Amino acid sequence: MATGHFKQGIAGGRLSPEQYADNFSDLHPPLDHHEALVESDRCYFCYDAPCMNACPTSIDIPLFIRQISTGNPIGSAKTIFDQNILGGMCARVCPTETLCEEVCVREVAEGKPVQIGRLQRYATDVAMAENKQFYPRAAPTGKTAAVVGAGPAGLAAAHRLARHGHEVTILEARPKAGGLNEYGIAAYKSIDNFAQAEVDYITSIGGIDIQNGKALGRDYQLSDLTRNYDAVFLGMGLGGVNALRADGEEAQGVTNAVEFIAELRQASDLATLPVGRRVVVIGGGMTAIDAAVQSKLLGAEEVTICYRRGQEHMNASEFEQDLAAANGVTIRHWLQPKRVIAEGGKVSGIELEYTAMDGDKLVGSGERLTLVADQVFKAIGQSFIPSALNGSGALLALEAGRIKVDAEGRTSLANVWAGGDCIFGGDDLTVSAVAQGRDAAESIHRALTSNGRA
Repeated sequence: MATGHFKQGIAGGRLSPEQYADNFSDLHPPLDHHEALVESDRCYFCYDAPCMNACPTSIDIPLFIRQISTGNPIGSAKTIFDQNILGGMCARVCPTETLCEEVCVREVAEGKPVQIGRLQRYATDVAMAENKQFYPRAAPTGKTAAVVGAGPAGLAAAHRLARHGHEVTILEARPKAGGLNEYGIAAYKSIDNFAQAEVDYITSIGGIDIQNGKALGRDYQLSDLTRNYDAVFLGMGLGGVNALRADGEEAQGVTNAVEFIAELRQASDLATLPVGRRVVVIGGGMTAIDAAVQSKLLGAEEVTICYRRGQEHMNASEFEQDLAAANGVTIRHWLQPKRVIAEGGKVSGIELEYTAMDGDKLVGSGERLTLVADQVFKAIGQSFIPSALNGSGALLALEAGRIKVDAEGRTSLANVWAGGDCIFGGDDLTVSAVAQGRDAAESIHRALTSNGRA
């Protein structure tokens, strides 16, 4: 276990203000008008568009790109928002390289897909800058709906319900709306307070009341909602953090990566954020990449991601893995944590075990490796905490630890729907949560208005 020349310690202010500003600037700078026209002209406008089939919200991608190419970005934005009211954020954070752009005909033929995500951002940015509203509210139905959680699923459900003329109350546990868009995504993917600008844009339709600091199970119960509202949508996401299952993980310096990212996103001065000199991140998904890259951008000298399986098993896309490598992050595979080493109660290293596949089962080899570290981030997934349902869990069927729903998002409890990460089958993608919230809202509307006829 070589200690090298590194001086251990978690501290802030490692960089100059100019370095912080440069490090956390826009990951994908927006296209200007000319660039958008040139890029849109690359699209073949496929009739049986594979990109559209790959989009969880089924945006008509060839149509919106054609509208850009003909100088109609406002019309293009409407095409996007018709299916995905959070199209602006999805354009920034969607792993397009594994969704629409992966199946683009130009990607298959040339290895260079049409930049669908950046074109989507161009169109939605134009519409939002002009505060162009496409959806006048329907006549009031007199029906009310409660939405638990102001994340992507909850916001999408609330907007669609408000469009249909229902009165919506969103109950959000955190001080700000936006969910993971506000608290859980790397700062360089969503600059200039975009998440809040999007919330304002969505709620400007009217009929949506957001109440912050209201947590299910603490400030109100599910039974209160089913009694006081005509319909309930649960979109509270995941509140639990999976344990490392390693000895000593309670040591000072072992941190939940999601909390680290949230703290970074809310920081007004990045120089005040403490980061270690030698950081180890345990995990293989987008959160692990975000935590690792941002640690490096904050001034960490050595950052290593350790993942228990091989590169081909990582949930983080190839683009995200390349982004980490480009920022000087080392990714090591086939390693699982066994023991956090502490000195004086503070992390000084982590002992890991090499792993291998035995048939379809992951097993430890017994061979160990120790890495010096003064900060360890847990990025090994989150879990749903059913205790917030406070007794309703017996009525609300769960599957694999999350809420079980049918194809329309209905739970086993009458007049209660759910969507996003808290449901079984949720895939931790903003775009999927939007689709689930939108579709559940349509199901709620049909239930409240005799099959959709007010």
